[in-house]
Order: sequence, then structure tokens, then C-alpha cells
Amino acid sequence: MTNEAALLELEFERRATPNPLTMRSAAQGVVTLEFLSGGLAVAHGSPSGFKEWRHSSSALVPYIPSVSSNLERQREIARRRRQRQFRRRRTVLAGVVVLVGVAIFALATGGSGPVRAARARKKRSAALFAMPHRLAAGPNLAPGSDPSALPADLLIADESNNRLLVVDPTGKVVWQFPRPGDLAPHQSFLIPDDAFFTPNGKDIIVTEEDDSVVSEIDIATHRIIWRYGLPGHPGAGVNQLSNPDDAMMLPSGYVVLGDIKNCSLLVLRPPSHVPFERIGENTTACYHAPPLRWGSPNGVFAMRDGTFLVTEINGDWVDSIALAGARLLWSTHPPGVAYPSDSNEVAPGRFLTADYSTPGQAVEFDSHGNLLWRYGPSSGPGALNQPSLCLPVPKRSEIICNDDSNDRVVAISTVTNRIVWQYGHDHIPGSAPGYLHQPDGIDFVPPDSFIYAQRTTVGKPSRVCGPNVPSRTCEFGVAAGS
Repeated sequence: MTNEAALLELEFERRATPNPLTMRSAAQGVVTLEFLSGGLAVAHGSPSGFKEWRHSSSALVPYIPSVSSNLERQREIARRRRQRQFRRRRTVLAGVVVLVGVAIFALATGGSGPVRAARARKKRSAALFAMPHRLAAGPNLAPGSDPSALPADLLIADESNNRLLVVDPTGKVVWQFPRPGDLAPHQSFLIPDDAFFTPNGKDIIVTEEDDSVVSEIDIATHRIIWRYGLPGHPGAGVNQLSNPDDAMMLPSGYVVLGDIKNCSLLVLRPPSHVPFERIGENTTACYHAPPLRWGSPNGVFAMRDGTFLVTEINGDWVDSIALAGARLLWSTHPPGVAYPSDSNEVAPGRFLTADYSTPGQAVEFDSHGNLLWRYGPSSGPGALNQPSLCLPVPKRSEIICNDDSNDRVVAISTVTNRIVWQYGHDHIPGSAPGYLHQPDGIDFVPPDSFIYAQRTTVGKPSRVCGPNVPSRTCEFGVAAGS
């Protein structure tokens, strides 16, 4: 190569650069770079005092002195590659050391307080109710039980044992409340009548009907975190209840329930102890004249169209009502039922109620009172004895019922009309694994819980009463407790 005419091969990093590229420099004159494939360029011009240039995103800047031969150039390129590899490895190693240090610190300190507690609570709740890998009936189930009849673990309000259980499909108890030490000093937990998971699955709303109180229980911590009502002191005022039934939290955070002996429906808003709304006159004279009067309402269940299904014990009534505005949509008699209990929706236009009688039955009907299906053997091991709640099993043809006075919970096939799963011994009360005593409430673990299925369509209460609703139908705040 000569100083007058030279072709220099330059290593470069190419971005969005014109090709060819002309450079001007006071020291170097005019140099034109022609970019080639493979990361090379050819420089045309006067290279006197020429130094190699590396292209950046904004300009060409001096990099290192050019090499005078292909051999030297190849050596230089190899050296640079080794340097880059060394820098990359050093960076990766430093990153690994930092991550390991952070992990050791987190394990040693337990993480940050509130964040760690929230994450731990979520993980404990999720892991607690994981389905068993092998669905084989365990010793706690009745002979012939099929664990595949249940899609998830089942919450049971074991009323006369004063406890809640979560049982998996194989019959194993995976959670219980209260355990020794769960209750605070002077705190009681008596006669849990119904229990439903909150929409987020972290808590359970429990109705202690005969103790006149509704409680919210944190699943992970086993603690009562909110209560409405004075345990053992029924009443009709603020923070008082009289035989509450089927309290259930909505996705909006409101809790709805039937206040049976106050003949009305009640809407609460935790953590407040002042009612949000009372629908129906606050009275002890219960008879069917909704929405002003209710005949001992024992259930208020959300439906998929945003309305609610109310069950009235007196007169065998089931009503559809819009919570916002307290608008009555329809009323009907479940066919052939003496004591309707906790009616709920199976599918649009199809409803299910339990007949709390001896012998008892489960009945499906429509809004006109037409019979669609019935289960009610009069005798034998399949006969029910005062069942208080039956729910459809999600995505299956079974229903599940707490058969209260038979001390058991059963899943019944609506196709074969046979019991296909049973926890508890027929009419043999007990508290050992596999035994119950007057079970009175059930709900599946989310996402198969009752309220979760309606989570996107559940209606909300409002502070407005409908235009054609009788006066004193809707009372709000402190007035709802007078």
C-alpha cells in the first residue's frame, strides 16, 4: 500500500448509515467509506495520518490506529472479541452475585412487612385448597362415593359442632375453624348456620343464625376480622339482627341477608356497623306483601341477570327482586313444597329450592311455579331429612345438599336420582373425621363458589327506592335500624 492510494479494511459497527459515506477531516482530507458485507468497509482517499473510525448512532468517531496488514488486523479483531467476551462474563457474574445476595437477604429477613404478609396470605390460601392429584375415595366418605362428582373442595358449616370445615373430594379435612387459640378472649363462635366465600376467596362470611350475628373470617390467619350484630342478643336496631340467614358478600363489597324475625332484607357494608339499607318494613309481623313486607325471608341469592331470588318461609313463596330500587319482578310457589329454603338459580329460568321437611326434597321449578325436576324419596338411605340448602354443582349434572337432620352432606345426580357422594354418617352425629352434626351450609372453594359464578353480573344496591314502591319499603343508614 502507498500513501497516495490506499485501500484500508476497517472493522465497524454499522447502524443506519448512507452507503457510501464521505467524511471530511482537517487532518485527513476527504475519505469515502464503502460498506461491505461481513462488518467491513473500504476507505478510499488520502490516508495520511489516518486512524480507523467506528460508526456510532450519531457520527463516525476515532477508535484505534489502523493496522498495516491483514495478519495484524485479524489479531487485533481477535483481541477485541476476547475483551468483549470478558466484559460480558464479568457483567453476568456480577448480576448473579447480586441476585444471590438479594435472595439470601430476603430469606433471612422474611421480606418487607405488609407486602410479605399479603403475598404469604395469598399463597397460603391458594395452596391450602389445591385439589389432590389422585381422586380416590378416602375412609371419611360413605361407601360408593365418587370423588369426581365434586369439582373442588367443599366448605361445610357444621352447625351443632360449632365449626367450619373444608373437605376435599376424597373426604380429607384440609381446613377447620376454630382451632384452639383461633378465637380472641371472650370471643364466641356458635351455631354457624351458613357460610359462603367472599368474591376474592380470601375470607368467609358466616351467619350464626341462632346467635344473632354475622362474622367475616380470614382464611389464612384464622381470625374473625369483622362482625355485625351482638352475639346472643337479638334485636332490630343498629348493629342488631334477629335470626339472620344466608349472609353473602357481593363483588361490590356489600353483604346481603335475610333478617328473618325482622321480616326484611338487610344490606350491610363492612367494616361499618350501621346498615346501608333495609328493604321491607322493620317489623315482627311477617307476611307475604313484597317488597314492603316479607313472610320470614330466609335467603337472598344473586342471579346471573343482576336480580336476586328471595325465599319466604311463610306461604311457600319465592320472589325475584332488583336490589337497586327494591323492584319486585315476580313471585311464585315452588310446587309441592311445604317449607322452602334457600332458593337459588340453576340456569336462566330454572330455580332450585330445598324443602326443609321430613321427608325432605330438592325441587327445580320455573318462574311460573311449574315443576321441572324433583328428588324426594319417602324412605330408605336416599331419603332426605330437613335439607336446608341445595346448590347446583358447577359444570356437572349433580346438585349438592346439606341433609341437616341426617348429619351428612350429599351430592345427588339429577340424571340417575341417586346419591353419588356423601360426607357424614346417616343420622349418626359426631365430630371425628367423616362425621358431622346438623350441617347447615355449604359452598365450593373459588373459582367454583356460588358468588364467583355470578361475579360479573351481580346487581348492586342503591340509595334510591323505586317510584311505585310503598313508603317505608326502603330505609337507609341509621333509619334502617329503627
